[in-house]
Amino acid sequence: MIKMTSDSVVEVTANTRKALEKELDNAVDILSRQARELGRQGIMVTRHSYTTFTVAISEDVPYGRTEEREQWRPTP
Repeated sequence: MIKMTSDSVVEVTANTRKALEKELDNAVDILSRQARELGRQGIMVTRHSYTTFTVAISEDVPYGRTEEREQWRPTP
């Protein structure tokens, strides 16, 4: 599921790998178009859990790039 939380942030949640990949690709496509219009920011994909990510236009990412980071630690 994709949920726009603001004009520059999308929350992605999915329960299967296939659905997650599809939803992440869709979210990156949506925000990449917006980032191209701005012409100065890239896309940051952040993993919050096995099933939850955010995709955001970020000043920390150079224009034209997509980067990934993790903000969680799986439990053993």
